[in-house]
Amino acid sequence: PVKARYIAPVVTAYNWTGCYVGAGGGYGMYNQDISADTSTYFGNATLGGRGWFGTGQVGCDYQVTPSFVIGAFGDYDFGSIKGDLGNTDEKLSSSWAVGGRVGWIALPNLLAYVSGGYTQARFDQFNIFNGFAYIPATTYGGWFLGSGYEYGLNFMPGLFWKTEYRFADYQAQTLPVVCTGCSGTLDSHKYVQTIRSELVYRFNWH
Repeated sequence: PVKARYIAPVVTAYNWTGCYVGAGGGYGMYNQDISADTSTYFGNATLGGRGWFGTGQVGCDYQVTPSFVIGAFGDYDFGSIKGDLGNTDEKLSSSWAVGGRVGWIALPNLLAYVSGGYTQARFDQFNIFNGFAYIPATTYGGWFLGSGYEYGLNFMPGLFWKTEYRFADYQAQTLPVVCTGCSGTLDSHKYVQTIRSELVYRFNWH
């Protein structure tokens, strides 16, 4: 008998360089430290909210070595992450972010990565003091950090499933309290955490 020669299985070498689009959704929550100073109330509190959102993203990557990828992206979220404040809901209705990421190719079609960049969030107008006053709609700016993975779905070349955790810290703002017969301000520092999953299509995956 002749011993058969072992032939190692062929592992496909993929190239992560290229651009992509993605869409999906997730769940988020925010906390905020507030300090109110008005003619009718003074005090500090920590409040928050939670809810669902949808998201869309575009980006491009470049595979710098056989094991590492760098990239840049932008995304936009829309939804209803809200919590009670002053007998009404304070709602995070939209946000956007631009940033970069660094990834490690754990498997030919699996990328683990960390991300970071700049973000803005829009909180809608809300009532306080039983509707006798309100805080105008406000846009907050800040930074974010994230971590996630992107996995190629074998049944369709170019289609990937991506999941990411993201933490955003929005710079504190002093907001005017608008009412009749009173005056004051409310300081708010907001933090947002989200878990998002998307289907991603990479245009030149091969």
